[in-house]
Amino acid sequence: MRPWNTFIEGDNLEVLPLLTGEFSEVDLVYIDPPYNTGNAFAYADDIRGDAAATRHEAWVAMMRPRLEAARAVLADRGAMFVSIDDNEAAHLRLLMDEVFGEANFLAQVVVNLNPKGRQLGKGFATSHEYLLVYARDAARTVLDASSPDAVVESDFPLVDPDGRHYRHLPLRNTNKKFNPVTARTMHFPVYGDPDSGLVRTRPFEGSHEIEPVFGDGTPAVWRWSAPLIDERPGDLVCRRIKGRHGERIDVFQKDWLHREPGGRRKKLRTIWLAEEVGSTDTAVAELKEIIGHVFESPKPTGLVRRILATMPDDALVLDFFAGSGTTGHAVALANEEDGGGRRCISINSAEPTREGSNARLAGLRTVADITRSRLRAVAARHGGGLTEWVLGDGRLAQHDGG
Repeated sequence: MRPWNTFIEGDNLEVLPLLTGEFSEVDLVYIDPPYNTGNAFAYADDIRGDAAATRHEAWVAMMRPRLEAARAVLADRGAMFVSIDDNEAAHLRLLMDEVFGEANFLAQVVVNLNPKGRQLGKGFATSHEYLLVYARDAARTVLDASSPDAVVESDFPLVDPDGRHYRHLPLRNTNKKFNPVTARTMHFPVYGDPDSGLVRTRPFEGSHEIEPVFGDGTPAVWRWSAPLIDERPGDLVCRRIKGRHGERIDVFQKDWLHREPGGRRKKLRTIWLAEEVGSTDTAVAELKEIIGHVFESPKPTGLVRRILATMPDDALVLDFFAGSGTTGHAVALANEEDGGGRRCISINSAEPTREGSNARLAGLRTVADITRSRLRAVAARHGGGLTEWVLGDGRLAQHDGG
């Protein structure tokens, strides 16, 4: 079995072009880059040498080649998620439109990582960040923006005699864009008995002819074709209902809670709450529990696990601003839970930790040491293994593990 986690120490701009062979077709990229809050950041490329450049221009100049390099290793079916806050959200959106193409934009998700809001400073108590989501090729991506966690069981209040939960959905298409003019073949009579609940495409004893109509009585169309109705009659029911013009007979779909193989999924909303994905506080707590309080603003593994759930369970994942190692940790947790074969490449530079910081006091002299320490602890606790590499003289060499 190939290791779940691979860690590479080195500048990501130099490492990304060296990802070849089994690491050259990445399915999912997630990064949490420097947010450019006005302080200096570690990636001081030569491209940023113009002293007259604004801090936004300098940040964009730092990010552009890294995004281009990431796109180059991203498989056609792949997608990229980037965490960002308001300092650079607008600039990043324009930059990613340029690198990936506007047509490959999938979403800008609001993530509620600080429910209490930041109380320091002036103005509003900011409680959110963003995730920008782009496909390598929107027409070919396998990203599934849905999750079983988004399904609410109470939305399915009816219970079949066999114990399965379901709800009723109108069989008619409720969108008036679809009508006998625009969808002519979907307007046809069906036959139902409201006493037995049976629905068929042909008359039977005790049945009533039913044509699809909107609530105001104007002609509508069905959502299912006649062959599909014949194929799944057990998923339909005929009922008497009270409409605007009195009682009428209509047809409903039994929408089952667990119809889909592997469980039902629901489209993810573009606002992710802390109680769903975790918060900065929970992220600090889970890092502290495994190696100590050695990183100021880690991301919660719950956030990354939700991202992982949008892709197949054998995805090759890349995080080239690996920070505290959250992505590799989340991959191990996801594999442990569902038996998946996800693999993660984490890249981090040997940026020195701050003198007197918790990390330095714990003997972690660089941010790469923090990433490495966490991924080693994850491998020891959850399995899956870990391979370690270091960049030197333009080449990757196996780390000795010391």
